[in-house]
Amino acid sequence: MTTYLHRLTPAKVWLGVIPTLWWNDDFINIDIGIPYEQALSEMALAGYVGCGVSHKYPTDPKILRPALELRGLRISEPWVSTYFTIKAMNRHTLESVDAQLDFLEAMEGGSDDPRRADLVVAEFGGAVNPLPVALFPNCPEFSEDQWKHLIEGLHAAGERARARNRRLCYHPHLGTGVMKTEAIHRLMDETDPRLVSMLLDTAHQAAAGVDPLALARKYAHRIKHVHLKDIRAEVVTRIHNEELSFQQGIEAGIFTVPGDGSIETFPEILDALAEADFAGWICVEAEQDPAKANPLQYAKMGREYLRKLLGW
Repeated sequence: MTTYLHRLTPAKVWLGVIPTLWWNDDFINIDIGIPYEQALSEMALAGYVGCGVSHKYPTDPKILRPALELRGLRISEPWVSTYFTIKAMNRHTLESVDAQLDFLEAMEGGSDDPRRADLVVAEFGGAVNPLPVALFPNCPEFSEDQWKHLIEGLHAAGERARARNRRLCYHPHLGTGVMKTEAIHRLMDETDPRLVSMLLDTAHQAAAGVDPLALARKYAHRIKHVHLKDIRAEVVTRIHNEELSFQQGIEAGIFTVPGDGSIETFPEILDALAEADFAGWICVEAEQDPAKANPLQYAKMGREYLRKLLGW
């Protein structure tokens, strides 16, 4: 079998890690008090060169940037929750987009490093993942009017990102209106590829019953950013059977690092991206309770898994 994994070289693919191994950014009670400086040091120690933005980081780029550079790290992405599908939130959402673009310019200004951060967004209008309600039965489904506003809003945000030489990557997310296979296809079909790229999150897609390998093969040329994380299938089953919320699922251990769970197609997923000459950030992630899963240990497990697959 021909593989293209050799194309995923350190010159074009940058391995990052998401801080949710050390604490949770959505449910801030999932936190054992690890300071951000320790988390950054452990990210670097585990072998990563970048990381997502967290609520525990300093918001002042003049403080955060040197803290990252001291450890050889860069920002891989900030997150923007969009609210284009609910009333009176279009302007606020676009202001949040502008604020994150300003932040990135401050973090990267004066640098010619090609490892630029992407802007990651997901529509949270009507989302139930932040709520203490059964996750899967309450997942919203957008009306035709909401779809119209979502596509228009994403195009407006994508134009702002493109004007500042930044890629906007959409993250299909559990508990949102873009969780299921049909919704993901519709979003991709109705958005302009020049303005909206895809973030493939292997675990969010697998937990939702979406085949991440099929998405990787179908949208290989639109996937510009990857969250590589695994699921524990038995916990997904519990969430369905016991009608658990997203937070309860996280606390029960739905997610883990790649290679430690139930997804068996990571080599094929990466191969599909390699064949399409993927270039960008691949970020290991595992939203776990740090009281149960040692963050550094799991960060190193994820990095070692990628080292074996990629050879570096």
